[in-house]
Amino acid sequence: MRKRQLSRLKIFLNMYPYNLLELDTAAPNEPDARILIIYTGGTFGMGVDKHGSLKPFDFSEILHEIPSLKSFNLIIKVLEFVKPVDSSDINPGHWIEMGQIIKRFYDSFDGFVILHGTDTMAYSASALSFILENLTKPVIFTGAQLPVTAPRTDAGDNFVTAIEIASERDESGKPVVSEVCIYFNHHLIRGNRAQKVESMHFDVFESANYPPLAKAGVEIDYKYQFIKSFGREGTLGVADKLDDNVTFLKLFPGISENVVKSILKNPDLKGVVLETFGSGNAPMEHWFLSAVSEAVGNGLLIYNVSQCLGGKVIQGRYETSMALKDAGVISGKDITSEAAITKMMYLLGMEKRMDSIRNKLKLSLKGELSE
Repeated sequence: MRKRQLSRLKIFLNMYPYNLLELDTAAPNEPDARILIIYTGGTFGMGVDKHGSLKPFDFSEILHEIPSLKSFNLIIKVLEFVKPVDSSDINPGHWIEMGQIIKRFYDSFDGFVILHGTDTMAYSASALSFILENLTKPVIFTGAQLPVTAPRTDAGDNFVTAIEIASERDESGKPVVSEVCIYFNHHLIRGNRAQKVESMHFDVFESANYPPLAKAGVEIDYKYQFIKSFGREGTLGVADKLDDNVTFLKLFPGISENVVKSILKNPDLKGVVLETFGSGNAPMEHWFLSAVSEAVGNGLLIYNVSQCLGGKVIQGRYETSMALKDAGVISGKDITSEAAITKMMYLLGMEKRMDSIRNKLKLSLKGELSE
């Protein structure tokens, strides 16, 4: 065993202080790749104390818990938030911070793995897919349903495979994956296509509207025809403004006029993700259509997204959705709710012209919807 397993340096960036831990995993020869692990928080990094309670895990013990990391011919560093963030507390400021961290270390590493709680991982992966402009390297989100110290944990497999994917290169030396993804339970999913569907099993995420990018078994079977690159060689850009004056409005039978109008008439609101029935259908009551039409006329962006897992909005297929189309509601096609709300935050933060925002909501910017 090498005498020096870990070096620790405390540094600060913007809002969130973090520690940078260097794992001594590389073989003496030239490493195959350099990977930065960003630990934000979540179940993965929890340990169990003598009383059986969960507490933050000390990443200096990661090589003890996952000894297979030593078999990689990689330079691996772990950047951990000094105060881990429960994924339920993640907000747009954290997304911008993650993007700034990646930008700061972009030229020093070949790939990035973000350890994150599962509850909002699909939101964060969607947000990063938009925030990171001109991305040409892999950014892989992963985590665990059980802490890394638990006997039956899924942490080791998720973590090790995510690192392997982040370090994978093709014959020309370019990354096999160069987009923001989630790796979980043997499947690699485009980040802005993922939705959390499980809380008690290991198959946490689904990509109902787009095929998985890879499946890990004895070997990692990459589906190259579905993997895309949305950047070009050059400088990584990071959007530094997200507008959170947006909300969801989920329709249900019996939703009242007062509730709908109290949301749509909010003077600070700029955008609404309208979660409709089936292929984009909504009530035909006069008060509802009138409220929607008035809101759009006053400049509110309303983005029509299906409540169904695997759903696709086809405005005009039925009379109920044709009325929304006529009112100026924008079709989200097969975008997920997570991608819709973060895309809206991104565009409202970075664009000034409303006609440009409306047009870009209809288009696929980072593979988030089918065209």
